[in-house]
Amino acid sequence: MSENPEILICASDELAEGGKGVRFPVTAGGEDGTGFVVRYGGQAYGYLNRCAHVPIELDWAPGEFFESSGLYIMCSTHGAVYVPESGHCAGGPCKGGRLRPITVSERDQQIFWQPDDYVRPARA
Repeated sequence: MSENPEILICASDELAEGGKGVRFPVTAGGEDGTGFVVRYGGQAYGYLNRCAHVPIELDWAPGEFFESSGLYIMCSTHGAVYVPESGHCAGGPCKGGRLRPITVSERDQQIFWQPDDYVRPARA
């Protein structure tokens, strides 16, 4: 048994290209929070649901992470925008910041996430 087992997030077909993301519960730095996974360029990308500008959740409605063009992840509160592939700030008040990545993998039509030293499974 590995020390950091992968945790199922959702079925692959729940993630549409540049569309709605899927949230999942995590504990980050000892605090309850959420992670999210989105699909962009055919790949799944996972991040901690916390803006680099102000530590608040990004989505304006559950799973709504992309701005209207579907090209950038956008914080609903102050309009910070992030590149989906890297999480780096592309504009707005997050200047120089980036989203905290969460390792995700996709296989057998399912998407999983991998805990690390900072982002752990949610407390029961």
